[in-house]
Amino acid sequence: MDKSSGAERRHWLLKTEPLTFSFDDLWNAPGRTACWDGVRNYQARNLLRDGMKEGDLVFIYHSSTDPTGIVGVAEVTRGGYPDYTALDKADPHYDPKSDPGSPAWFMVDVKAVKKLPEIITLEALRQVPALEKMVLLKRGSRLSVQPVSAEEWRAIMSMAAGSGESAET
Repeated sequence: MDKSSGAERRHWLLKTEPLTFSFDDLWNAPGRTACWDGVRNYQARNLLRDGMKEGDLVFIYHSSTDPTGIVGVAEVTRGGYPDYTALDKADPHYDPKSDPGSPAWFMVDVKAVKKLPEIITLEALRQVPALEKMVLLKRGSRLSVQPVSAEEWRAIMSMAAGSGESAET
């Protein structure tokens, strides 16, 4: 439960390319916290803006690497707010169409909670019947921000526990 609002804690998966920003980068950030910026897809933006709330838990997934998979757990420490990188001409995420009076892009802040002892690979996830409806595993699913059901969260945490990690989080 989100203690501040009484709302049910939700679960998410955030994809990142480790050469751009890895879980280790988040782990080594001041306070193990960073803004999750640069998302430039409207469906993913809507999830950041409207769905992710303080206290929600997040799997961090490394994409565009070999192997791809879940490498850590983070917590949302600040819900959706305007992504200021869209307005910064020097930032790689700059969007010349952005309007500070009507922000198009949003971000959240996340804090690294735990590193998984082993990557939970995409291939391993595909082998778990409880995950067959997971957004990540659907054909053509490319969103960098995805909801994870409570059942999927538990199944994946059990996989992590099988590799020596606590399934508590």
